[in-house]
Amino acid sequence: MQIQFNTDKNVDGNEGLIASSRNIVTEELSRYSQQITRVEVHFSDEDGNKDGQNDKRCLVEARLAGMNPVAVTNQANTHEKALFGAIDKLKNSLEKITGRLKTY
Repeated sequence: MQIQFNTDKNVDGNEGLIASSRNIVTEELSRYSQQITRVEVHFSDEDGNKDGQNDKRCLVEARLAGMNPVAVTNQANTHEKALFGAIDKLKNSLEKITGRLKTY
């Protein structure tokens, strides 16, 4: 499973953020690692330099072998919380998709 990170101009995509996010994605999606070929994580800050509630956005797109990509988004006060929320949504979607595949 290849993991790619993207940030907008308002987010410092430093090694700490990338490394911790890579660990979260790898651990949380390990159950689906055989089906997922690539995961793209997009971090953005909706308010730029201003401090606002739930202004950190995370979009996660998972590409499953032979299928259309699945994309989810979540907003929170920190990028880590936004990532966890997006991963939870993604796992729910993947569970539905893989469950449907097993019934056919």
